[in-house]
Amino acid sequence: MGPPHDGVQSTGMAILNRRRLLQTAMAAAAYPAVAQSRMRLGVITGISPDPDVAIRRVHDLGFPTCQVSVGATDNGTLTKLRDALKRYSVEATSAVAGGPGPEIYNFYDGPLTIGLVPRETRAARIAHMKAVSDFAKKAGIPAVQGHCGFIPENPNDALYKETVEAIREVAAYCKANGQNLRCETGQETPITLVRAIRDVGTGNVGVNFDAANLVMYGKANPVDAVGILGPYIQGVHAKDGLYPTGTKELGAEVPIGQGVVNWPALIPRLKAAGYANPLTIEREIRGEKQTADILAAKAFLEKLIGA
Repeated sequence: MGPPHDGVQSTGMAILNRRRLLQTAMAAAAYPAVAQSRMRLGVITGISPDPDVAIRRVHDLGFPTCQVSVGATDNGTLTKLRDALKRYSVEATSAVAGGPGPEIYNFYDGPLTIGLVPRETRAARIAHMKAVSDFAKKAGIPAVQGHCGFIPENPNDALYKETVEAIREVAAYCKANGQNLRCETGQETPITLVRAIRDVGTGNVGVNFDAANLVMYGKANPVDAVGILGPYIQGVHAKDGLYPTGTKELGAEVPIGQGVVNWPALIPRLKAAGYANPLTIEREIRGEKQTADILAAKAFLEKLIGA
């Protein structure tokens, strides 16, 4: 793992212990005769140009769930996706919204191009996230998610306040559609994301916990970060990566088991925090190696969750 974060770890453990006691008591009262079910696995997939091909691949790879990356929100795409999910008995757990406009994933261009932070693209991206929310509602998908961007660490920064207001506008729209909005970890520290979620205050904003992003952006040790983000984690990207070694580029994404994310420690920590939703594999390359790495990650994670 990366360098220790003693203060975060001790605080996280204190929070974790209190939460563990509360969750144990609540579970015993509400479900005294039901054993805890194991986590399911999933994979993230684009649905363009053909949702049927995309969802069939999810099924053929052996996954019961997926997150779908949504670009086009037209009725034709909607109908094909809805039919494919039913045909292949695959559950879509969230609709991922990105763009419009370029998003450059490094430390210099990223703050200017990613998520809802940049002023130049904010209005168009709010509109797109609302369109994805409507699309997801019609498709029976319970959550919308995406990167908010490099949320400023300083809550007094005008850009921080503008970003919170932008997230609030999207979250309120999702709430009216009966959905959660999930902010994906990466560009901000865990405490900054928690601060923003609380300041948004709509009650339906959670986190898609991308363990590798926390490493690749140099923001946190993922195992420790659960102590801060735990109550808000609604989705998890199963991915691996390395800490950055330069000042401009992110750390490298690598196959699960070859990076510094301690998955054998992280999964029990997620369970202890009450997380029981799927682990959604993400491998950000293309071609045959992507498929091979996804299947290897599936086998790796199945051993850890007891599949």
